[in-house]
Amino acid sequence: MGKPVFAGTRIPVDLILERISSGETLESILEAHPRLTREAILASFAFVSHWMRSDVVYPVPANA
Repeated sequence: MGKPVFAGTRIPVDLILERISSGETLESILEAHPRLTREAILASFAFVSHWMRSDVVYPVPANA
């Protein structure tokens, strides 16, 4: 029930997403983490995208 990790590893998805967002290339990440695959990283994008779409936003009334 902790952070999502890549299947078969203990590598947290957020670690890889943070590295990508800081400009690191998929190739350098794959080189540093040989148990990861390009497909797994791309699947993490889909996971996060789905998670963000399923989030429910409840607006707070202006007079609250």
